Amino acid sequence: MEILIQQLFNGLTIGSIYSLVALGLTLVYGILHIPNFAHGAIYMIGGYITLTMMTYVGVNYWISIAVSIIVVGVLSVLMERLVFHPLRNTIIINNKIAAIGILLFLEALAQLIWGADFRQMSSPYNQVLNLFGVTFTVQRLLIIVAAIVVMVLLYLFLKKTFIGRTIIAMSQNREGAFLVGINANKVAMLTFFVAGALAAIAASLTSPINLVFPGMGHLVILKAFVIIIIGGMGSIPGAILGGYLLGFTESIGATYISGDYKDIIAFILLIIILTIKPNGIFAKGEH
Repeated sequence: MEILIQQLFNGLTIGSIYSLVALGLTLVYGILHIPNFAHGAIYMIGGYITLTMMTYVGVNYWISIAVSIIVVGVLSVLMERLVFHPLRNTIIINNKIAAIGILLFLEALAQLIWGADFRQMSSPYNQVLNLFGVTFTVQRLLIIVAAIVVMVLLYLFLKKTFIGRTIIAMSQNREGAFLVGINANKVAMLTFFVAGALAAIAASLTSPINLVFPGMGHLVILKAFVIIIIGGMGSIPGAILGGYLLGFTESIGATYISGDYKDIIAFILLIIILTIKPNGIFAKGEH
């Protein structure tokens, strides 16, 4: 029983990170219908910015995260303005190719600036706790709490503010949003900023328990795409549910089946769910 509880806690930790990354990805897809393959590189840059601020500038963890959110958010907006916006009226394959190009560019840039070595990010929350037989670090607990807080704030922003409601309107009916005077350019820029901020937060939270390196976003973004397909393309509740579902499945599967197959579990889960719900758990428009 203690092992099961431990793995459920680990699944909650992993799922929190998956959900944050998938949320940014699904926001961009839901509004602009762009499968942003470069989102993994944005996630990676977020980790490096936080690491740099802590290691070379010497500021504390939370200020480093705040700087990372701003820098990565602005970088994400620039990506939309300089690359995706000029391609908005071309065939969809151009956006996909451009996203892959951005991914390769950012990874090469990161390797040029920080090198190819694996880096360990320090954290002021490395204390180990034991509660009811479950052992965990404060950093892992912080990941869960911070992710939930961010998701709640995002929900309130989208549902309770005028700007947030314009994002929802764009995702539900682009043509109708245009007709009522919503500025598509501003909504697109804001959406990319929020997506970049979510990726920066996820990377900054998880890097102290993992490693920072140029290819750190590969597997995360691959699983994020699996999550948004499982949850329903463009569905915000689907991204959250899919992230936690995958986190729990991976964690329990690695313990009771084999850790060697942990990364394959995501695709097995994808096949099972799409067999039952071909459009994902939440079809587009249900959020």
